[in-house]
Amino acid sequence: MKRASALLILALVGAQAEARGRDLGIPFEGRPGPLNAITDVPGVEVGQKTLIEGQTVRTGVTVIFPRGRANPKSVYGGFFDLNGNGEMTGRAYLEDFGIVQGPIGLSDTNAVGQVYSGIQQWSAKRFGSATWPVVAETWSGYLSDIEGFHVTPATAMAALDAAKPGAVEEGNAGGGTGMVCFGFKGGIGTASRVVTIGAKAYTVGVLVQCNTGDRKVLRISGAPVGQALAKRWLPCFDPTLGRGGSGPMKPCTADGSAGAVPPDQGSIIIVVGTDAPLMPVQLNRVARRAALGLARLGSYAGNSSGDLIVSFSTAPGEVNHEDQDKPDAVAPVANAAINPIFEATVQATEEAVVNALVAARTMDGVNGTRIFAIPHDELRAILKSYSRLEDHQR
Repeated sequence: MKRASALLILALVGAQAEARGRDLGIPFEGRPGPLNAITDVPGVEVGQKTLIEGQTVRTGVTVIFPRGRANPKSVYGGFFDLNGNGEMTGRAYLEDFGIVQGPIGLSDTNAVGQVYSGIQQWSAKRFGSATWPVVAETWSGYLSDIEGFHVTPATAMAALDAAKPGAVEEGNAGGGTGMVCFGFKGGIGTASRVVTIGAKAYTVGVLVQCNTGDRKVLRISGAPVGQALAKRWLPCFDPTLGRGGSGPMKPCTADGSAGAVPPDQGSIIIVVGTDAPLMPVQLNRVARRAALGLARLGSYAGNSSGDLIVSFSTAPGEVNHEDQDKPDAVAPVANAAINPIFEATVQATEEAVVNALVAARTMDGVNGTRIFAIPHDELRAILKSYSRLEDHQR
């Protein structure tokens, strides 16, 4: 039985590598950019450092540079606290000045200080002065030895050095390595949309670190996926891998049918970027719309989940925050014309979370805990039963 269970896990992992939501035929609204990632926003770069060691370390760091790692200039930013059971540094700047200064870092709950320090050290060495970054967290304690403080400033600096444009690794990567999303293996996900306002095209990109959600409410493309998978592929622990599970975990069976779903007590960090010229008050409004994308998946933002959203605009090319004697020259999108950006934010957030779920692979971690990835074949079968697959995948 143990051998059969191990072979089943290996088959699940092998079959699910390198997939995204659209690869399964999941229909999404809106027009994505070429990469369908936050890096479709011109200038945006993402870097990640993943830490997987033995059975106890499942963590890492993800960083987003709004203007690329070679450009330290500030950007206009916005913020929304959907549920505050979490931490995001830099909120004073966001809420008072409407500024994101420096890269945005994502990691573990107990790593906020280390990532902040790493970003400051890196920026001081590279640019001559330490930036005051935005750093946010989600909790990886089911899969990782979170009290071991395995993320260090050096981990953050490695992620910063790795930042680049192009495709973004999703699922079990960077800050998302040890995360659980709607009771399945979660982590990093990203998506983008291209919209036209007047004669100009703009890109909206979203990156999420998903560690939130109640399994029973999960809906994908409107189909009640969580209900259909309510009794299988449940988080559990393998006593051959550790001393026993944490929290509500029960011993594993081959299909996870004896496991138990943790409550909605994780967190999600959502980062929204755009090249549309928007003022901070408008970016606050954009951040609030990302919460609607999360709601499309069934989330009710549970009491113990820190659901925090930061947004930014790379326009104008220079924000005069450092020299506050100068006014900023920006002609923002008119409020009457902003709806396409709101809609794109909702769409891209929804798809980014689905991509995090689809890209993630089953993972074993501390105390023998096993978190199953959402099974692709079963997901497609559920969507097909509700006529929610693209025609070429039916």
